[in-house]
Amino acid sequence: MGDENSNSAPGPHHNDRIKLNVGGKLFETTLSTIQSGGSDSLLAALSNRTTHDPNPSPVFIDRDPEIFSVLLSLLRSNRLPSTSRRFSKQELADEALYYGIESHLKSAMSPPPFAGIDASVVSTIRPASEGLPSAFTAAAGDGSIWIAHGGQISSYDWNLYHTATIRTHLEDITSICRVWPEIAVLGSESAAGLHFYNFSGGRHVGTTQWTDPTDTRIYKARVTAIADSQNSIFASFDCPHKENCVLVIDKSTLQIASELGRQSGNSAKHIVPGKLTWIPEKNLLVGTAVTSGAFGYSGYIRLWDARSGDVVWETSEPGSGRSSRFGDSFADVAVDTDESTLYKICSKSGDLGMADIRKLGDDPWVYLKDRNPSMRNTTSGGGEGNNSVIHCYKMQVFVGRGGGLEVWSRVEGGENGVIENESEEGFLRRRNFVDKVEDCERGIIMRIEGGGDRLFVSRENVEGIEVWESSHSSDTVSAL
Repeated sequence: MGDENSNSAPGPHHNDRIKLNVGGKLFETTLSTIQSGGSDSLLAALSNRTTHDPNPSPVFIDRDPEIFSVLLSLLRSNRLPSTSRRFSKQELADEALYYGIESHLKSAMSPPPFAGIDASVVSTIRPASEGLPSAFTAAAGDGSIWIAHGGQISSYDWNLYHTATIRTHLEDITSICRVWPEIAVLGSESAAGLHFYNFSGGRHVGTTQWTDPTDTRIYKARVTAIADSQNSIFASFDCPHKENCVLVIDKSTLQIASELGRQSGNSAKHIVPGKLTWIPEKNLLVGTAVTSGAFGYSGYIRLWDARSGDVVWETSEPGSGRSSRFGDSFADVAVDTDESTLYKICSKSGDLGMADIRKLGDDPWVYLKDRNPSMRNTTSGGGEGNNSVIHCYKMQVFVGRGGGLEVWSRVEGGENGVIENESEEGFLRRRNFVDKVEDCERGIIMRIEGGGDRLFVSRENVEGIEVWESSHSSDTVSAL
């Protein structure tokens, strides 16, 4: 026979109500709403308190009641109410962090999935001092960014809120890579070596130099490009006498593990790589170099097997004449690591070429063109590819031509209007302008990089980094 006089209190039911006194204002909601913030949240911990009082007093929380009202609405609907506009993003983030529901706020405030065809400039990040950016990295994948300006680095979190600025011992920073959450690797055109900085403490934690006691030409080697994999850091070094190579550095020890492709640098086919890209699925490192002069552009693309250190494929332009575009050398090269595809922008025609890394040969390029006259001749000057940069992100190819920005997007079938060439895979790539006329007039695009659901763009002699995002209405289906 059960003990009818048991003193054990019944466990709370998810539909039970709970009262909270936040900053003197009374709130009443259900346990399920409070607990939806997650088991590690402060609110969930408060809701799990046991009491024998049938009418317990409201739990008092000494915080801003107006912002709490916004966050409570977020827990109820997974959306921010219109009243959230009364507060800054940072005010909301600070309170969400206190309650332990930052992930919910981040999900609600993050931009929609990035689609270049529907992107626009939403803000410009300007460091407080020495605002001309010399390099930046958005590799964390959450929409945050680290910007090098002068000899300083400024960090901005997923909310684009300035979190810190540190001053380095370098006069300028021309290469930056985020290899751990708090560690930046830096290169400079004015100082030798690869430099490691801890952002949380603002400390210089190490330097790697390229040296060779048997070769007196190897000294004062500067870093021109940096990339990283899960276990390694790759850095291209260039000496005053143009001797160059790519060093592979072990992340766990920060010691040099191997050396790739040492070369003399006495011709365009042997200059230092200006861009490095790691392809995880293929275990390949892609190095590209481009130079221009009175006779046009020249350079090379080279792929190394990181395990053996061997070159598995390379091409140089101008080449031997096998290429169907002999004389139309590339002005820039990018790698789509998701689709294992190389892209190049031709310096004279401005055409975009693509090559499947799995099917490389003497002339693997397929060229994408427009049939829409309104998309042709988008630049002026000696070549349609002059002053062009290219970047691949989220299976889209972004091309900066002078001050204009365009995107080539993958589509499943032909459409009227803007055009592309069909690839062997059976899908098309469609070209569209991303920017407006006034955007083009801001200056020549120098660098494009994607991070999270954002695209970051820097321009020549223009302070700050542009932030591009897609519209929340981009998923709307047109009825026309």
